Amino acid sequence: MNLSELLKRREVEKVDEDKATAERLLRVAEDNVRAAEDNIGIRHFDVALSLAYHAMLNAGRALMAAKGYRPYADAHHKAVVDFCAAMLSEQADLVHHFNNYRTRRHDIVYGEVESGSVGENEACNAVKRAEEFLETIRRKVR
Repeated sequence: MNLSELLKRREVEKVDEDKATAERLLRVAEDNVRAAEDNIGIRHFDVALSLAYHAMLNAGRALMAAKGYRPYADAHHKAVVDFCAAMLSEQADLVHHFNNYRTRRHDIVYGEVESGSVGENEACNAVKRAEEFLETIRRKVR
């Protein structure tokens, strides 16, 4: 889906560019990554994956703010993923993982997934991809 379709479907809306908000969201994303790493250290892999996802979500929101957009739809998490897909076509693999972590985190938080369903390898991969995603967004924002 491209940006004009997202606007037409009212999933995102155009607003003033806000570099200050983008920088603040990048700092929050960095904190999310550090907290995810800490949770891997204490073997809370479900929490680590969720925090890695939130790092990606905050980085995506930073990209939106820097470019002058914000999520509009009720499904704002999905709108952020779709915006990133439209803006980061060269990073389709990372955006694909971002979306997978969105649904995985949703299942962990709201579904009937048992505690402990995320293994160490999955959590470590999520943190690694969150760091890559954050770096990609930093380059686009700055």
